[in-house]
Amino acid sequence: MEHTALVMVDMQRDFLESSSPLFVAQGPDILGNVVEALQAARAAGMPVVHVLRRHRSTGIDVDMCRRELFGQTGGFLVIDTPGVEEPGALKPLAAEVVVAKTRWSGFFATDLDLVLRRLETRHIVLAGLQTPNCIRATAVDALSLDYAVTVLSDATGSRTADIQRSNLQDMTAMGAEVLATRQFIDLIRDP
Repeated sequence: MEHTALVMVDMQRDFLESSSPLFVAQGPDILGNVVEALQAARAAGMPVVHVLRRHRSTGIDVDMCRRELFGQTGGFLVIDTPGVEEPGALKPLAAEVVVAKTRWSGFFATDLDLVLRRLETRHIVLAGLQTPNCIRATAVDALSLDYAVTVLSDATGSRTADIQRSNLQDMTAMGAEVLATRQFIDLIRDP
């Protein structure tokens, strides 16, 4: 899988913990597969990019559809709070790039495209949360920028299985490849 990067999206505590207003029900269920995909990518020397949502404490950069919720809950995904952190097994290594975003797509108003091009990436593999929002938006923008896109079906998650299934079908129809984590790992180990 030459010229491929694993892009980890929003695997942050505020999406993974049930007490958070942004909790994604499938998040805890996919965590093991995300860890396996990450470990396999690292072992193969594949570049890893962590795309993480981070907001200012004032909420000035929160998207319009979540501003009210941000105010009502006292905030979420605020810079330098535990909610923006990735769980221990997913924390970035020193050589891995972290891209901060404030919207669904990892490409919108970030340097993700520049980073990927500097890494000579032509193919991205997406893992993380949440499939109908951030995974899908990032996949669509990547396809528009002429990257090949693979979405890991069991290392991405949604609020329900039906939402997950329909979004994976839609992304397939748009040209993204959908693989299970095991298939991805097998491809890395035996290209």
